[in-house]
Order: sequence, then C-alpha cells, then structure tokens
Amino acid sequence: MDTTSLIGKELAAAINADTKQRAAALTEQGAAPRLALVIPNDDPASAWYVKSLNRAAERNGIACEKVDLGVDATAEQIRAKLTELSQDPSVDAIMLQTPLPKGVGLDDVSSAIAAEKDVDGVSPLSLGLLAAGLPGFPPATSEAVVELAKFHEIPLAGRHVAVVGRSNVVGKPLLQLLLAENATVTIAHSRTTDLPAVTSAADVVVAAVGRAGLITADHVREGAVVIDVGTNEDENGNITGDVNAASVTGKAAALSPVPGGVGPVTTALLMRHVVQAAENGR
Repeated sequence: MDTTSLIGKELAAAINADTKQRAAALTEQGAAPRLALVIPNDDPASAWYVKSLNRAAERNGIACEKVDLGVDATAEQIRAKLTELSQDPSVDAIMLQTPLPKGVGLDDVSSAIAAEKDVDGVSPLSLGLLAAGLPGFPPATSEAVVELAKFHEIPLAGRHVAVVGRSNVVGKPLLQLLLAENATVTIAHSRTTDLPAVTSAADVVVAAVGRAGLITADHVREGAVVIDVGTNEDENGNITGDVNAASVTGKAAALSPVPGGVGPVTTALLMRHVVQAAENGR
C-alpha cells in the first residue's frame, strides 16, 4: 500500500496568507497585533521555539515582545506578570513558555492569563470553554491535528479515532475537538492495557505521548491514518516523532511526517489566534 504523506506546509502557507492580510488591515487602522512571550527559563529548546515564534510573527506583521522573567521566577512573580499583561490593553495575546522554574506548575500560574488573550489555550478557563463548546482558543497543536486531517480530506465524522496521550496540551483538548467533528474517540495512555489492541481497532491513530518510535506497524491496522504529534530528539540531535515511520509506511494509508506535518500548522494557527484576539479586542 502506498502511504500518503500528510505534509503541513501548504496548509500552513494558506493560513499564514490569511493571517498576514488580516494583520495588515489592523495595522492600517493603527492597531497592529501584539503578542507577549513570557519566558521563565533558560532552556535551549524553549529559546529555539521563541526564535521560531518571533520569525513567524515578523513574517505575519505581528509585533512580538519577549518578557524574560529568568529561571528563578516564583509562581507569584509569574502570575503577577501574566495578570499585568492580561490587563494591558496594548497586549492582544499572551503565551507562557515552558519549562517553568523548579517547583512551579502550569496549574499554579496559567489561570492568570485572560481567556481572551490565551492564544494557546493553556488556562483552566480556556480548557473549560473548549469542553463546553463555547468560544475560546483551543491549544494550537490539538487544533492543528484536526485542521491537517480536514485539509487532506480525511473524514472524521462517524470514524473511530484513537488518541495516544492524555495531556492538557494535546490529548484532552483534542478529544473535545474530535467530538465536535462527530468522531468516536478513544483516549489511550501509559496505563492502557494492550495498547496495540486499542489503536489497531481505530480508523485514525494520533500519537501524542513524547516517546520516540512508540507506535509501530503492530499498533496500526491496514489502511488506517496515522497523525504523529511527537517531537523527540534522537541520539544525533535530530527531531523524530512518536511513530516509527519506517515500520508504519506501507501499512498505513497516510502518515504525517516529523518534522513537516503537524508542526508548521501549529505555528500558523498560533499566529492566526493572535490576530483573532486582536480583532476581538478592537
């Protein structure tokens, strides 16, 4: 069987083109969209991601401000800054970078981000709005999975989707987004008994656990669609996914590559969320 590659580049380009146009319209009105990146770490991977977001913002005509709190920032200091930015009318969107300082959990600080500025959907309120089907920003990675499937004309309604991973960043919000598409969803995780039996029963498998090569041909039925959300670093410093691509190729009908699949779409959606937040606030 030929395995179609679910590349995200074309979709990301289309999203960015629309975002850039909308950002330009706001700028012409004297209200250029502004994103604040709050950074409480000195993690190299986080620094790379911040640079990537900066470049994406610049390409789309979005002002991007880095707010460096340092590795010793306390939960109180992070909350205070997030509250300040949430109340600042010149800031349209806020993203809190991880990892957080030792002893600080995301749950300790994320609720300080105003839902209307929480463009990556990390706060409890944003997650609650998503679960209730109310307007808000879903986590961009979860949204990217659904948008990538739609773009490649993969039907979701009525189909069985197995999501491997139950994080608040991907698994749980993706469950809500897939239910909104009328999919039947199974969430699998580290305590799931006989993972291959669960995933091989699904029409679509989404791998989002952060374990390189976890999903193999044994986890996938013939003709299934596999979407890889994983971004892991191998021994050579290369980025690899949660799916053993070589094993699955030839058995799956379609597979998203890592890198180049979900990732570009995620970044594009984040930029679109920033512009949406700016439009909503005007």
